[in-house]
Amino acid sequence: MRSLKAPETAIELHQLRGSLEGGVPAAMVTCDPSGMPNVTLASQVYYVDARHVALSFQFFNKTYQNIRRNPLACVQLIDPVTGATHRLHLRYMRTETEGPLFESMRAQLAGIASHLGMADVYSLRGSDVYAVEEIEAVQGDTLPAAPLRQGLLTALRQISERLARCATLDELVDSVLDSLVELAGVQHAMVLINEAPSGGAAANGTLFTVGSIGYVDSGVGSEVRMGDGVIGMAAAACTPVRINRVSPASSYNHIVRRETQSEQPGLVVDIDIPFPGLTEPHSQLAVPLMAGGLTLGVLFVESARELAFGFEDEDLLMSVAALLGASIGMLRGQEEQVSAPPKTSQPSATAVPALTVKHYAINNSVFVDDVYLIKGVAGAILWRLLRDHAADKRTQFTNRELRLDAGLGLPDVDDNLEARLLLLRRRLEEKSPHIYLERAGRGCISLHVERPLVLLEVS
Repeated sequence: MRSLKAPETAIELHQLRGSLEGGVPAAMVTCDPSGMPNVTLASQVYYVDARHVALSFQFFNKTYQNIRRNPLACVQLIDPVTGATHRLHLRYMRTETEGPLFESMRAQLAGIASHLGMADVYSLRGSDVYAVEEIEAVQGDTLPAAPLRQGLLTALRQISERLARCATLDELVDSVLDSLVELAGVQHAMVLINEAPSGGAAANGTLFTVGSIGYVDSGVGSEVRMGDGVIGMAAAACTPVRINRVSPASSYNHIVRRETQSEQPGLVVDIDIPFPGLTEPHSQLAVPLMAGGLTLGVLFVESARELAFGFEDEDLLMSVAALLGASIGMLRGQEEQVSAPPKTSQPSATAVPALTVKHYAINNSVFVDDVYLIKGVAGAILWRLLRDHAADKRTQFTNRELRLDAGLGLPDVDDNLEARLLLLRRRLEEKSPHIYLERAGRGCISLHVERPLVLLEVS
């Protein structure tokens, strides 16, 4: 058995984290019992701890056969920045088919496969765990290493202080996005909320964008299904997913429209909200927002540069996501239920054209002057508010009464009402400035309508 080198010359595995990022594919060599070698490229060399790595087991191939009969392997790593080459001499220990390690590797691989359109091909069968018995440096010329990033802990402290001052979901979303740009060097980021917060891994469900920064269009209201790409996999598997060489072949755009037209052929109108992602991203990192064992959403960053996000960026974003998730969870738990305020009225503007608002009952989609606004539960909420306003000029409502309205389709257990109202407010700001919502104290919202309304129900 090989032994680790003497401490004075030893290379620590954590020093090679940059070489494990997949920037340059790793070559893996195994031998059969007769000594015949086999060389293949490893899909993943995953850092487990200071003495172990894991490789993805996907196919019943020659490598699989060799390692089960002869547990020794050698993996050659190349640092994508410096070109420094190292060899890991490994001994196979076990294969894990469930648990945190397996789920994290599965999500990473599935995120890559989703972008390549090969999700059914690149499915992880197991995580092969290897003990690192020796780390060998290969002599050769190298380039200077990238300068170490400074101030990440300071940035985390400042972000946590900013989040602690936030009192609403709106403030939390805006604060975390602004802070990532100002303090962490991020240029493109977004927050997505889980439509129905779930506990543990979840294969079904939808995430909707409630805030973004760095894009031409905000994309508020755009949707991503659980399990789709890095965002969907981070939510479904409750684990960070980081890719530093993203194929531009896949796009989230038109997901909503394709599904709606295929499932509801009678609805021919366009309800597609384009996803605000970069046209040609080269690095992406998505981390789940968790609170009380529930997946509340995803915090997502991306870059047009390759290798933009390393493991330190992942650690920072996971810490920020933990703070954001906990803050959202606290707000949800502290929401006060108040009595309905007195009905008030607003002066009607009679000298301006009326707004025509159409509601399609088939999916609760709402259009203002034939411009798509919102659908689903948020659409049902808006239609309820507008109908009450048209009937008696009512302008103020409580969260409690909305929760008690069975016709809105809110889930019984966790309705995520605040996130739906935030989405609705921001969509109105972008698409219908003559109708807007604002908070009127804890547990209350106020509806403002600046032009006459014509409400049309389309069955």
